[in-house]
Amino acid sequence: MSASHKLSTAIKALIYLAKVFPEAKNSSSIADEIGVNASKLRLILSQLNRAQIVGSTKGPTGGFYLAQDFTSLSMFEIYDALDEKKLVDFDVVDASSANDEDVKNHNRYFNHFFDKIQNQIEEQMKKTKLENIAKGDETD
Repeated sequence: MSASHKLSTAIKALIYLAKVFPEAKNSSSIADEIGVNASKLRLILSQLNRAQIVGSTKGPTGGFYLAQDFTSLSMFEIYDALDEKKLVDFDVVDASSANDEDVKNHNRYFNHFFDKIQNQIEEQMKKTKLENIAKGDETD
């Protein structure tokens, strides 16, 4: 599952958990509500649980619940909890064995360029709160 897919699935699950808060929901019922595969969702929820974004309870009425303040939780915090290196994976062909020094410089340029884009994405995610996503508010 791509990083962007995992992130969007996590956000949908968290918004659903915010709607039913403080009630705990099992992964199958969350998956049904947001239209995703339950086993893939369980992996995402376990990562969010390790990051203490969600909590969990055991037993017949157990499940996952939102453990952090919905209004202050940022998209970046969710992304960071998912253990993904980069949201957009820009893959530059390895040029370390190239004889032409210009080719190596081109690679350095592309890597630097893509790193700047990744940083801009992450800065925007830090400004974007889960509450705003739930409301459909766009950040500038």
